[in-house]
Amino acid sequence: MSVELDVFVGNTTIMDEEVYQLWLDGYTVNDAVKARVDAGVLDECEATEDVLLSDTMDQYRTFQMCERLLQSPAKLANQLLFQITPHRQAMLIERYYAFDDPFVREVLGKKLSKGTKKDLDDISAKTGVTLKSCRRQFDNFKRVFKVVEELKGPLVENIRQHFLLSDKLARDYAAIVFFANNRFETGKKKLQYLTFQDFAFCAGQLINNWTVGAVDNMVEDMDVDLDKEFLQELKELKILITDKDLLDQHKSLVCTALRGKTKALPEMEANFKNLSRGLVNIATKLTNTKDVRDFFIDLVEKFIEPCRSDRWTSADLKLYLTHYTNSAHILDTFKHQAVWDRYMGVIKSCIFKMYHD
Repeated sequence: MSVELDVFVGNTTIMDEEVYQLWLDGYTVNDAVKARVDAGVLDECEATEDVLLSDTMDQYRTFQMCERLLQSPAKLANQLLFQITPHRQAMLIERYYAFDDPFVREVLGKKLSKGTKKDLDDISAKTGVTLKSCRRQFDNFKRVFKVVEELKGPLVENIRQHFLLSDKLARDYAAIVFFANNRFETGKKKLQYLTFQDFAFCAGQLINNWTVGAVDNMVEDMDVDLDKEFLQELKELKILITDKDLLDQHKSLVCTALRGKTKALPEMEANFKNLSRGLVNIATKLTNTKDVRDFFIDLVEKFIEPCRSDRWTSADLKLYLTHYTNSAHILDTFKHQAVWDRYMGVIKSCIFKMYHD
């Protein structure tokens, strides 16, 4: 008796995106099976739980074999072991390098070293992100930091090219690298209201305007090191608060421009000198490493908190900072307009982002 069989052989690597996400999230095989059962997979494909267990284990093995390629994404496109379409490759890479905002918020600005890695148990417990996932995310941050550390050229572009990430994710990684390099303080209680995306936006502003790369686009560390020459020039702004006539003139120009435009004018007038001293003092101290680290806490304590306690709206804030910046151009004896604009452009953008009224 002869039996006819139709046999189809293929070598396309089958990967279930939902199982991949469970693997990335640090689920064990058994927990992943339970999650799939709860999601109704057995009803969809009319399989038994044993088949589902076998399928999940098989997928997990595939992901583990792919992991070393994902750690050097360019190798994924050039290998022959796994037949994966370019579209699917891009998904695997993007998700592998994706991170949880609560996790990155805990490590932002910390040294990407063994010391921080030892704290991952506590961070996992605090954020609810599994320890395995915390380790993957931390190792990704560290890997990207090491690779781009010695490269010349723009930071975001280097990350995009070497790790084949989307523009948005590459920018987020640039922020993480920038914060780790400059060790900005982000963990203080007063800064807890700020999200990772708030900090990432500010990092983009600093990278594009205050780093060496803002003036020379082919030097090492161009987008991670602040421009020391510029930081030195910021000391010249001190005249805005030490010269009494200049301070009074600046106040008069700003308050005249604001008259009739905001209900917060009495508070703006009363606090002008303190607020101006706060912003100028931040500028003049940025040559000190500690003051660079405290940049965000200083912005909150010396400017954002006083404005918040006087109940300024976001519109009040924009109005005030716009006139405060522009009025300096009309001051007779103030000669540092270019440095002032380079400084205040970033300060305004960061404060607007950080002011959650």
